[in-house]
Amino acid sequence: MSFGTSKNLVNGAPRKLGDKQVGALAFGCWRLVGNDAAEATTRIETALELGLNLIDNADVYGLDWGGQAFGESETLLGKVLSANKGLRDKMVLASKGSIIPGVPYVASGEYLSAAVDASLTRLQSEHIDLYQIHRPDMFAHPEETAAALDGLVQAGKIGMVGISNYTHAQEDALRHFLKAPLVSLQSEYSLARLTMLRDGTLDRCMTHNATFLAWSPLGGGRLVSGDSMRPDLIAKLDELAARENTDRAAIALAFVLAHPAQPVALLGSQNPARIKAAATALSVTLTRQDCYALIEAAEGVPLP
Repeated sequence: MSFGTSKNLVNGAPRKLGDKQVGALAFGCWRLVGNDAAEATTRIETALELGLNLIDNADVYGLDWGGQAFGESETLLGKVLSANKGLRDKMVLASKGSIIPGVPYVASGEYLSAAVDASLTRLQSEHIDLYQIHRPDMFAHPEETAAALDGLVQAGKIGMVGISNYTHAQEDALRHFLKAPLVSLQSEYSLARLTMLRDGTLDRCMTHNATFLAWSPLGGGRLVSGDSMRPDLIAKLDELAARENTDRAAIALAFVLAHPAQPVALLGSQNPARIKAAATALSVTLTRQDCYALIEAAEGVPLP
């Protein structure tokens, strides 16, 4: 008897994010910088056409990948939304705040209120569907942070609240004071970084009915290039890619989507062709044996 061991674990169906529905893959705006609104529009339209309706931004995006200023990615996305009025209603718009380079973290009530107003101005939008604290401010009392977030929800400026890169204790403290539901947790998760699989984070998401948003699901591209990755893992990715008639990226993304917490994988590529190729992960088949074999190859030791 197989006891379901041959069952495909990859779930490419849409996910519930609070009161919204989002695709299993999402479009990350970390590298959406510059002034070319036409090119940015093509990227956003490609993502939406492929079902990547969660568009994830942050006010600090714009200081990397050739960007020149804090808020540059939000500003560029705002230009896209202003010039293409129908796009806003097709997406679940997410942004984040609390990082100020040189400080580096601020989640006080005064700051968050000002940060959301600034993001709304740059995004040329009346509200942000999901607003996440980007990095925890260890010197802000969670009651103050929670009160600010609840106030922003009540004012209609943000629709839902989430967190990013929080420890479990920090999450619990914020939940204790927050009236609005905490609908998301965004953190790094991939075959190059399996911490969230083992430290209870994904289990907590299932317990609290929160959506896990996995950033860097391709390990910053290392799972595709093979740089600094265990040869056994790359060999296993290639083996499965050949079987599934796809590539390493699709297998690595499919692994993220296979967890029962139903994570959403945030794609960082700004290349429309690569975004289309990544979407093939939704049709990949990975069994339990495949997933555990990938874990063993990634960690270099047999499971007990």
